[in-house]
Formats: sequence, structure tokens, C-alpha cells
Amino acid sequence: MKLQDELPLDHHLAAVYRWGAAFCGVVLLVFGSLGFADELSPFDTNGDSVAGMSSNGALSLISVAVGLMLIAGAVIGGNVASTLNMAVGTLFLLSGFVHIFILDRPANILDFGMTNVVFSFVMGLVVLTFGMYGRVSSKLSHDNPYWQHRHPHEAARESLARGAGPAPEARLRPARRPAGGT
Repeated sequence: MKLQDELPLDHHLAAVYRWGAAFCGVVLLVFGSLGFADELSPFDTNGDSVAGMSSNGALSLISVAVGLMLIAGAVIGGNVASTLNMAVGTLFLLSGFVHIFILDRPANILDFGMTNVVFSFVMGLVVLTFGMYGRVSSKLSHDNPYWQHRHPHEAARESLARGAGPAPEARLRPARRPAGGT
């Protein structure tokens, strides 16, 4: 069983994943488009500023590509948007850490400044939070498919108590036979 197939299409979490991906994608798309509007050269590192952050053509291209990817994830929705949000958020956080160490060095080909690093951390945390919302918590509701996947026996027991039949996970497993019995 794949957890990515467990979220029902009309589950309320899908809206959170979609809106989060769309919002962050539009922010990145606007930033990248402003960089293209300023006609920045691709790998120029002289400190051209766009929306308060230093940028160049390569960073604008990456921003537009990631923004479009997040918007596509928002259109698809569901677990695709959630997983994409978590992956992009993680990449933003890693980018922030990498760029802290290469500020003011020749390896800083994207012309990152400290404001870019802070933006990378903030955007990474926002996108990651949207992706993990409802998936990672110690207090998930028992109707949440992620909780049911992590606690299949309790989910089956609760489902039987409600009279709804066994939970989907429990229906797929063969019944256990007692040890030593026939």
C-alpha cells in the first residue's frame, strides 16, 4: 500500500496543500518575473536588486521554474501537492544553509545576499509547513488517513466499533492464526 494513494480526493487537507503550493508558487513566479523584467544577465554577481534581494538571470530562471512547479502541484492537488511542498521546502532550507557558507565567495553564482538567505529559510519553512500539515503530528485525528496508516490495528478496531467494517488497511491483511492452533 502506498501512503500517497490514501488521501481521499475530497479530504479537507487537499485544500491546504493546494493553497500553500499556489501561494508560494505565485510569490516565486513574481520574483523571477521581476528579475526577467529588469533584464539581468545570467551569472552577473554585481548585486542587482529585485524586490529587496540580490538577483541575476539564473536565479530568476530558477525562481520561475520552481514557482511553476509549485503551481502545477497546486493544480494537481492532494498528496502530489503535499509531497512536492515538502521536497521544495527542504531544498529551500538546504539552499539557505549552502548559501550562508558561500556568501562573498566566487562560488556564489546566484548572487545570493543575506536577505536571499533569510528569504530562503522563511520560504522553505512556509512551503515545508504547508506540505507537512496534517501528515506529521502527534495529535492527528483518527479519521486522518495518515494516522490510520500508522495505527492500522487501532483504526480497524475503531472502524468495527462504528459498524463501518474494517479499515481499508485491515481488509488487505490476511487474518492471523493463533500460534500452535489449527
